[in-house]
Amino acid sequence: MIYLLDVNALLALGIDEHEFHQRTVKWVKQVAPHAAFATCAITELGFLRVLLQAYSATTVPLGQKLLMLLKSSRLVRYQFLADDQDTMQLPAWVQWPNQITGGHLMALAKAHNAALASLDQSIRGAFIIPR
Repeated sequence: MIYLLDVNALLALGIDEHEFHQRTVKWVKQVAPHAAFATCAITELGFLRVLLQAYSATTVPLGQKLLMLLKSSRLVRYQFLADDQDTMQLPAWVQWPNQITGGHLMALAKAHNAALASLDQSIRGAFIIPR
């Protein structure tokens, strides 16, 4: 199984102070022997954007280094999903602006035979990281 981590899941995994860090790390450790984890341009850019906004001492190069270290872990297999999905690929349930990114990530995951792993219960069809 391949899990595309959404921005919040990626942040929760990489930031010790994130409110869902322990929950996400526990899940990743449980499934890592049998799964791969993926990022894409949107999730990596979102990771950097939120990291820089939430942690003012962080710079773009430090954020990039943190992401690289996270993705180079020996315990977890990572891959990068190329994004060739246009807006016509959005699921039919996407009706509102706050659903666009989740819908796009769902379509991208589906196109790569992956599951979108999220902490956001409002994304239809996403795999919700267990408590």
